[in-house]
Amino acid sequence: MTFTEFLQLRVVEQRVDGVTIECPLQTYYFNPDGSLHGGLIATVADEAVWYALEHVTGSTRNSTTVELKVNYLRAARNTGVVRGNARLVKTGRTLIVGTVEVSDERGELCAIATVTYMLLGEK
Repeated sequence: MTFTEFLQLRVVEQRVDGVTIECPLQTYYFNPDGSLHGGLIATVADEAVWYALEHVTGSTRNSTTVELKVNYLRAARNTGVVRGNARLVKTGRTLIVGTVEVSDERGELCAIATVTYMLLGEK
């Protein structure tokens, strides 16, 4: 089982410039104070750009994250899912940059992120 399969991530919307993914939440993803762990929010942002990369480029080329910056705007609490709405900003020969808005099930913005992927090897 892959990490993505373990988290049960799935694409819920595809657009010309990106995708929206959804992650169903488990009780053990939350901190003792009831807020969603920041590492999971960062993971959703990272994976959302990867799914956008695959969708927009139409490629399954190997790639890796080279930079990830997350601004946490509010705690995600009392939510059963988080959604990552990713849009590719720049698609180069080697680097792909995307932005992500991470929201709770009510659509309240919890975080924004910028993610850079490096394409590896040949197409």
